[in-house]
Amino acid sequence: MTSGVARTIGILTGGGDCPGLNAVIRAVVRASDAEGWDCVGVLEGWRGLVDGRYGDLGPQQVSGILPRGGTIIGTSRTNPFRLDGGVEKVLRNFEDRSLDALVAIGGEDTLGVAERLYREHELPVIGVPKTIDNDLSGTDYTFGFDTAVMIATEAIDRLHTTAESHNRVMVVEVMGRHAGWIAVMSGIAGGADVILIPEQPVDFDEVAEGIRKRHARGKNFSIVVVSEGCDLPGTADAGEVDQFGHAILANRGVGEVLGREIEQRTGFETRVTVLGHVQRGGSPTPRDRVLATRFGLEAAKLAHTGQYGQMAALRGDDIVAVSLAEATAQLKTVPPEWYAVAQAFFG
Repeated sequence: MTSGVARTIGILTGGGDCPGLNAVIRAVVRASDAEGWDCVGVLEGWRGLVDGRYGDLGPQQVSGILPRGGTIIGTSRTNPFRLDGGVEKVLRNFEDRSLDALVAIGGEDTLGVAERLYREHELPVIGVPKTIDNDLSGTDYTFGFDTAVMIATEAIDRLHTTAESHNRVMVVEVMGRHAGWIAVMSGIAGGADVILIPEQPVDFDEVAEGIRKRHARGKNFSIVVVSEGCDLPGTADAGEVDQFGHAILANRGVGEVLGREIEQRTGFETRVTVLGHVQRGGSPTPRDRVLATRFGLEAAKLAHTGQYGQMAALRGDDIVAVSLAEATAQLKTVPPEWYAVAQAFFG
């Protein structure tokens, strides 16, 4: 690694895109420019360091990007540890580009790579927690989550009116591979009658019985929110996995299976809405813009002061540094007490 005081910071965004990525990039660039440091965009996540692909990142490039969704430097689900010679290419390209520090913005997979590169190869890397699933331990909230919950809640609100008008059951499938935070939060906020998450076993008969009881009390419509990662009877992974070994969930049809089972068991007309990637898109909420900005400023400070192997995190209302090892040690799933809040309003 380059010795002496770091003067050039590489920035990459990995994994699925989400609102707020550009706000982090902007904050790192602005803070670094103020200190006389340069920034370089590593294009398309870890793939950019494997292939040696970069883009200029200065005040001009980040001007006006605060409200923009997505990421101006691209992203991918690339795992250099799964590519032949991938790690060696990352280390060599890091040196060849004269990078002195790297800010990696991503979720469990992107930061898992960062932690391993730091631990095994002493790559001077700083992490920033990004995932709409809010499943990273070490931080109370990740940016992108608030926007996803807002989008899901608005969809549930809109489906309420049509469900009531047509006396239908509406199943809303939201994102959430291993953790049901989006389902729980949007379901509570949207007044859902049933919320199903990966952390809790699903019994079709119990779901149907709850809906029948609602109808028996004169409630002729129901809203059911389900996480895409729920392990439902009748669903199976297609066998396709990404470079991190995760099953690709796009074609599992969790919502469709659930909707079909509800209709068969209750006889009530049931419709399914899959929100999918709309939850990732568009402008970030003010909360996500502010949180992402604070994360970016902390990441820049950690890089400037040589505090590598750390991740910017939210604890209470404070932005603090936690080790990447702690941040990636385990997933933050929905605890029973949170699910109990949702259950209080079922039926």
